[in-house]
Amino acid sequence: MSSVYQINKGINQSIEFKGLKAQYIWYLGGGVVGLMIVFAVLFIIGIPSLVCVAFIGTAGTVMVLKIYKMSRQYGEYGMMKALASRQVPKSVKVRSRAVFMKL
Repeated sequence: MSSVYQINKGINQSIEFKGLKAQYIWYLGGGVVGLMIVFAVLFIIGIPSLVCVAFIGTAGTVMVLKIYKMSRQYGEYGMMKALASRQVPKSVKVRSRAVFMKL
């Protein structure tokens, strides 16, 4: 008797939504929430609603394009690696040999 089992080939893979990978989904969600807050503040201040919609629409389009560009450019872990590599010093300067001598 042989049993047939389905294999889930998506195990241990990061989530992906319409081309966005891993943390970029959270960046897009945070950006949308931020744009909603900015829209509310602009509307409460008294700026005309069409101006608010135009500004938020333009800012939202730019944000989505930038986030998709980062997702394509860096991939799942590449942006964290790029930010970490910036913190590594280019060279280490030692002005004294005392560091290398035992006491």
